[in-house]
Amino acid sequence: MTRPPEAVPEPVRAARELAARWLLPAAAWDRSEGLPGEVAGDLARAGLLAPDVPAEYGGAGAGQQELGEVCATLGGVCGAVRGLVTVQGMVAAGLRRWGTAGQRRTWLPRLASGELVAAFAATEQDAGSALAHVATTVEEDGDDLVVSGRKRWVTCGQLADLVLVLGRAPGGLAAVLVETGLPGVRREAVTGQLGMRAARIAHLEFDAVRVPRGHLVAPVGLGLSHVAATVLDHGRHTVAWGCVGMAEAALHDAVTHAGTRLQGGTPLSAHQSVRAVLARSAVAATGARELCRRAARARTHEPGRAVHETVLAKYAAADAAAAVTRDAVQILGSAGCAPDSRAGRLFRDAKVMEIIEGAQHVAETHIADRLFRDHGVPAPRPDGATA
Repeated sequence: MTRPPEAVPEPVRAARELAARWLLPAAAWDRSEGLPGEVAGDLARAGLLAPDVPAEYGGAGAGQQELGEVCATLGGVCGAVRGLVTVQGMVAAGLRRWGTAGQRRTWLPRLASGELVAAFAATEQDAGSALAHVATTVEEDGDDLVVSGRKRWVTCGQLADLVLVLGRAPGGLAAVLVETGLPGVRREAVTGQLGMRAARIAHLEFDAVRVPRGHLVAPVGLGLSHVAATVLDHGRHTVAWGCVGMAEAALHDAVTHAGTRLQGGTPLSAHQSVRAVLARSAVAATGARELCRRAARARTHEPGRAVHETVLAKYAAADAAAAVTRDAVQILGSAGCAPDSRAGRLFRDAKVMEIIEGAQHVAETHIADRLFRDHGVPAPRPDGATA
């Protein structure tokens, strides 16, 4: 008996509809280096701007698997759109986990509805992977907090109405919500970067910006270990799934081209070397998808393994996206280098994915440490001793 097709969850169906609509415009967005402002509104109306925000706050209440499938679907069309969903969800995740009841009531509905576009500002000139060394300051002044510093490479920083800023307070690191319309906030648009050109990336400067003390998310001292950790973990999950979408989309374009392109009267698909490349790409994309599914299950049912499984998934998916898009461009040849080539655009974006939300070399350290622990072997330290 033939099994009936599985029902497509509403968030995934909505993402597919938007992805189909944006497939052609995405190339123009990349060339012009900017998502149109209406994209956030379209995502919000479809319930996809922060899809895992609970229904009580106006979100779609999507589960971890559904959230992942949404990001894979959007990521296969435009990494910047997926990036917008990622950063909106990152800030919402930090508020859901560590915000007060009042903060959740105030901000989450506005994030889910698209009234506000959010961004996360952590990276600085001398603090990338080592966020414990941020120099941005958060000082107390009566009922206010005063934020001063310069943040770099803020995804959607040109669009953001609300920024979650990681800074240094007298009692430790702190996470503070800053509205970008306040005096002292300045933006510098970043253009011409290798990938994610449409993601409206910006450097942000905070010159003695005053915000109410109630904009502090979690107590001082928990800004990195708790708030930022939650935010970045959410980001890794959505980036991983976005990479799966990139790999699958590039593979589709390569297979289609190989099956129709003639070389000396023979289809490219008849060449054993081309078939081998496509086979390796299929294995990489499929493996990454399975690890992302495993991470989604752990995030739902095994919180003790969720972070590790997410790091594994992000590492494998970013690696797959880089390899599959590279090989797809090679198979596509000149077509893969054309200005409107999806595979070419994803190839550039994929390199960025190996760096953001946990660079590959940092992930390798985490994975190796967990491997030693799981096998009961003392993990070596850089000084040659064992932990």
